[in-house]
Amino acid sequence: MMLIREVMYCKPGKVRPLVEKFKAMNKLMAAKGPGMRILTDFCAERYWTIVAEMEVNSLDEFEKMMQGAGLTEEEGKQMEKIMEGYHDLVDWGKREIYKIEG
Repeated sequence: MMLIREVMYCKPGKVRPLVEKFKAMNKLMAAKGPGMRILTDFCAERYWTIVAEMEVNSLDEFEKMMQGAGLTEEEGKQMEKIMEGYHDLVDWGKREIYKIEG
């Protein structure tokens, strides 16, 4: 089992709009695969940090999910609409991948 963490460092005042995008994406993906846990900073390395975590069985499963496997054409369009403009909300980000040991 793997833990995937998408860490996004938002521009000032842009945390809430990105959280709403992640919530909408999570709702769309709920029936298709692992749900995400969405976290915002209480005390972090930087202000305006969002972390989206998900557990997957393998990196292959994660890669297929990132390519839109299991989404209908309409759902793919909805996903594009949801995430439209998210680069305008983020300064930079990173992905962390961990193997769950116990």
